[in-house]
Amino acid sequence: MQRTVLLMFVLALAPTGASTAGPKEDVTAATQAWADAFNSRDPERVLALYDPEAVLWGTVSPTIRDTPATIRDYFKVLPTQPQGRVVLGEQRVRVYGPIAINSGYYIFSNVRDGQPVTVPARFSFTYRQQDGRWMIVDHHSSRVPPPPQ
Repeated sequence: MQRTVLLMFVLALAPTGASTAGPKEDVTAATQAWADAFNSRDPERVLALYDPEAVLWGTVSPTIRDTPATIRDYFKVLPTQPQGRVVLGEQRVRVYGPIAINSGYYIFSNVRDGQPVTVPARFSFTYRQQDGRWMIVDHHSSRVPPPPQ
């Protein structure tokens, strides 16, 4: 009987084929979800990833966006740019309890006047975990400056 109980205990603690992601992997996945939503060209899908108190300082925004309405206004152009895409590059994720920061770079691509255009940019996403989801509370994006001459 004791052997059976011990065996059941050991099996319960043994790793299974399914692995659980840690917080860093979850934040990386949340950032990928943002890129996937952006690439879907659906503003509502993008907006669903932002906390109601989020602040956005967008790559091409002359103003800071700090309400759901102004963030929606920023992303409303997505459906008008069907060839616009973003690809994530290197990232640095740090997790501090229910807060996480992901800093890295991404490359935006589009077609303008029939010509491909790419814009390398850098980002910082700050997330707050709510009800098991990492929600964007701060998003800053800016073009990568050209190398010094």
